[in-house]
Amino acid sequence: MEVSTETLVDMLGEVEAEDPIDYADLPFGEQELKRLIVSSLVERHHNVETGMSVSDIHALYLLSTAKLVLENTVLHARLLLLQGHQLDIESLLAPFTLKGKRS
Repeated sequence: MEVSTETLVDMLGEVEAEDPIDYADLPFGEQELKRLIVSSLVERHHNVETGMSVSDIHALYLLSTAKLVLENTVLHARLLLLQGHQLDIESLLAPFTLKGKRS
């Protein structure tokens, strides 16, 4: 698959439709932010794809994803606590698991 900013921004919109992100009143536009982030990731991808083995690239992406999931989960948990909610780890992790797959 050709990795391009426009294709990935479109795909991100489709993915986000299933689990929307609440941008609230952030001081920048949603599309602008998506395009900036995707553009940065595409640039990074093109830089690493020429200098790394496929297995190293996979490991890099898995590690990057793990870091983002961890950060997102911690931020979401902190927000829930600030709002006075009880924390349930399974509910927190549900968005990051494959639907129907439970261990």
